[in-house]
Amino acid sequence: MKKLIYCVIIVFITSMGYSQKTTSLKVSESNQFKDKVKSEGVISLHTSPSGLTGIVRNSKKHLLFDVFNESLERKKNILIEIDKKESVYGNLSFGNITKIFTVFSPSKKERIVYCHEFNISDGSHSKTKLFRTEVEKNQSIFSGGNKRETGFAMSPNGQYFVVSTDNIKKNSNSYTVHIFNSETLDLIFKKEYQENKEKFYEANDLSIDDNRNVYSLGKLFLNGRSEKKGGRANYDFLLNKISESGIITEKVNDSKDEHINSLIISNINNEIRLIGFYSDERAGKIKGTLIFNVDTDYLKITENKVFKLPESVYKDLYSENKAKRKKDKEAELSSYYVDYVLDDSLGNTYLLAEEFFITQVYVSNGMNGGYWTTTFHYNNVLVIKLNKAGELEWGRSIFKRASAPSYNAFVKDNQLHVILNSGKNLSEKEDGRVKVSKGWLESTSLYDIVFDEAGVQYNKIQDNKGNTFYTPYYGAYNGDRFVTISRSGGKKQFLILE
Repeated sequence: MKKLIYCVIIVFITSMGYSQKTTSLKVSESNQFKDKVKSEGVISLHTSPSGLTGIVRNSKKHLLFDVFNESLERKKNILIEIDKKESVYGNLSFGNITKIFTVFSPSKKERIVYCHEFNISDGSHSKTKLFRTEVEKNQSIFSGGNKRETGFAMSPNGQYFVVSTDNIKKNSNSYTVHIFNSETLDLIFKKEYQENKEKFYEANDLSIDDNRNVYSLGKLFLNGRSEKKGGRANYDFLLNKISESGIITEKVNDSKDEHINSLIISNINNEIRLIGFYSDERAGKIKGTLIFNVDTDYLKITENKVFKLPESVYKDLYSENKAKRKKDKEAELSSYYVDYVLDDSLGNTYLLAEEFFITQVYVSNGMNGGYWTTTFHYNNVLVIKLNKAGELEWGRSIFKRASAPSYNAFVKDNQLHVILNSGKNLSEKEDGRVKVSKGWLESTSLYDIVFDEAGVQYNKIQDNKGNTFYTPYYGAYNGDRFVTISRSGGKKQFLILE
């Protein structure tokens, strides 16, 4: 008993050392409301130019469309019935309209893509059939498993959108892009690309500019479908420019010394850049950041910039001596996946990637055999800032531990905010590192972690004990406000940060 009390005291003392500030964001909550059916999660959240917020959620048999005023008082609540064979695959928003894309599977070979349009201003809904396609072996037409959306994209001016579908066949695979007018939903043109009977192509990112040019970035596997062969990258990154007049394809990087871990398209004012991480050792690890500037007229890589991870990244994750050793050895990080690419009003770009991996442990029941337990790890977050000129300004990390998707991020007033739940009292290590995790017997709190030129601030939004528990992962930032919803339960409530 004494040992137990002693352990509790030690945990309490070690969690007391970090002085926490309160967030500078304005915090408010909506009134509680109850749904007619049980919702499963937020699909889309968008604020119209007039200040109304439209939120679309899904359930097993319905789409739920709610319209809230600026105080988040619910003004409209509409239930849209969908078929049990109809599933949500993506969403796009612009102006007063939110588009939700669903796929109806009436048979093993037939797929029909629909667009549900929700008008935030008047609360109306319409459903339009976009196209029909056939598949083999009950395949999905959106089979990518990336965190970033690879099937849908909208032009910066909101006038056009593209839907990219997989065409996986027995002896080959390819992709088809359908380009639509956003207002009328008329098909402008469609094109099939990357058809190959010998090599497999996997789409990784998608963009469309104001001139209806589609840019698709993906991996062309050299042998089979494995990402690595003997530790080496088994793929080339290809950038495709697809227009009404034709298709141009360019290999992104000819150097085999740099294994590109991940790569995304950054489209700012119709200027295309490719941003990602690379490794010198082997595919799947991170040594630093890559930037490729693209001449879109001729689809040529005009400049390639490489930046190693700064020491501050390691100092946030490891003790001072270990961080220095890792920096000196140029140690590489593993198992990081890009979650967010965010831009501020000054032309800076923020790149956020989370460490994710799965572990399995066999639990023995003695003579009765045993079973496997699977644990998902959503751990440290890598944060990189690139300036308008495409130079690395700084890099930091969040020393984090979680077992489920836990954070969201947005840029407000040229500051990067990371919103997440952690232990009530963040613990500071003797070497100055701040660990973002929940301790034994500890309650939780909601935090706003702010990154700017001055460094990192860990600001508390609320203690969750005695208050509504909110899930930042299911929130969204739009119209200078971040809105997230309470976790599953009978009554719902929204948290607003602005």
